[in-house]
Amino acid sequence: QVQLVESGGGPAQSGGSLRLSCAASGSVESIKAMGWYRQVPGKKRALVASITTTGITDYADSVKGRFTISRDSANSTVYLQMNMLKPEDTDVYYCKVLYFDRWGYEVEYWARGTAVTVSE
Repeated sequence: QVQLVESGGGPAQSGGSLRLSCAASGSVESIKAMGWYRQVPGKKRALVASITTTGITDYADSVKGRFTISRDSANSTVYLQMNMLKPEDTDVYYCKVLYFDRWGYEVEYWARGTAVTVSE
């Protein structure tokens, strides 16, 4: 099983930067990918950025060129560097991990979320 602890987030001004971190513990060797998502009102959570343990990244179009996702060498912590923030980036950001359980099934686990508020 894998657990997640998020940090970072908070208030920022338009044009500013924030860095989110998500640290995984437990069976980190079973992790397949980690990522950050945001809650869209009335819809399921939408991808912001994700990264696999092999380093393949994916970004929402709205953040390309502004946000960068990275991971540590142990593949247990992911970072989301958020630059050139805009008020529309304001949201709760959720870290998600995708890992294989002991039976080989793919499992996703969500952290509680961290709020990002960008003011003009």
